[in-house]
Amino acid sequence: MDRRSFLTTAGVAGAATLAAPAVARANTVEWKMTTAFPAGQPFYSTGPGSLSDFADRVRAMSGGRLDIQVYNGGELVPAFEGFDAVRQGIVQMNGWVSYFGAGKVPAAQFFGAVPFGMSTQGQNAWFYIGDGIKLWNEVYEPLGLVAMPIGATGVQMTGWFNKEINSIDDMKGLRLRIPGLAGKAYSRIGVDVKVLPGGEIFPALERGVIDAAEWVGPAQDKILGLNKAAKYYYTTGWHEPTTVTELTINKAAWETLDAELQAIVTNAAAACNVISHSWGEANNAAALKEFAASGTELRTLPTEVVESLRVEMDAVYEEMGAADPLFKKVMDNYFAFKAEHDVWADGSEKVWHSELRTAS
Repeated sequence: MDRRSFLTTAGVAGAATLAAPAVARANTVEWKMTTAFPAGQPFYSTGPGSLSDFADRVRAMSGGRLDIQVYNGGELVPAFEGFDAVRQGIVQMNGWVSYFGAGKVPAAQFFGAVPFGMSTQGQNAWFYIGDGIKLWNEVYEPLGLVAMPIGATGVQMTGWFNKEINSIDDMKGLRLRIPGLAGKAYSRIGVDVKVLPGGEIFPALERGVIDAAEWVGPAQDKILGLNKAAKYYYTTGWHEPTTVTELTINKAAWETLDAELQAIVTNAAAACNVISHSWGEANNAAALKEFAASGTELRTLPTEVVESLRVEMDAVYEEMGAADPLFKKVMDNYFAFKAEHDVWADGSEKVWHSELRTAS
């Protein structure tokens, strides 16, 4: 090839190479995603496994073909209104926990947090191997939605209290921020249940508008500064053995994506589900030690209180199942899977943890 022919051929090839990004940009799908969580919150809003991390992963995996703009709670719509915004097609995606919409779809709470339910490992087994995600989408089909897990906290703390809890009587009249099914059990033992977005918890607790609040676990609670608003920090996480962040997608918008983009979204969400849980497991201990060193009183909820809540929770499940066939269908499937999973969990992980504590 002579020099002139080479330059002509190279010029054509170069033009094609330079034109490709312009073509890709022209074909970019731009979506909006609302969330129920405040800005700057690790796990939820920023950092590994967060909703912004999910958007970054989708962008990278799709070569920029799907560009998701994430709006934190209150930035585009109020924190708890993203779910309806997706239903109405105002935005294409929303990230929250399904118990925030308990009044809209009671059965969906089994995909968020289940009092006296399974661990993250068990919940994920139900989702990915059992019927969990299938049932999730069955529940949301009439609403024109597609859903999947996009985050998991692991076991949560009972929360922050401005007084010690020594008996069931100490719970009566207590103004406690707690969402979901657990709130119903608390109400039955005399607690005054409040539901607040994450960004409103600290000022409400600091000013005495509420007496106690649960959020997530030490690492996330530290970011909200809850240790500066209450003295006593209680476990156990009976109310949320794990809590799952829900990715809700407008079904009509979902069906406009090709198979490759749908696969990218699904796999990016699954990755963030695992990575977010890992972030909490890696960071909670350090935050807990910091709390203890700075004067926080670490406590365990009395057995009397936990057992009372278990009795009331069983009654809540029975009543809600009797009133709502869809709730009962999901509940029965969930607890049947849990019964099988417990055989393995009780003979492996729980025993291992018990022996480890004894040995140490």
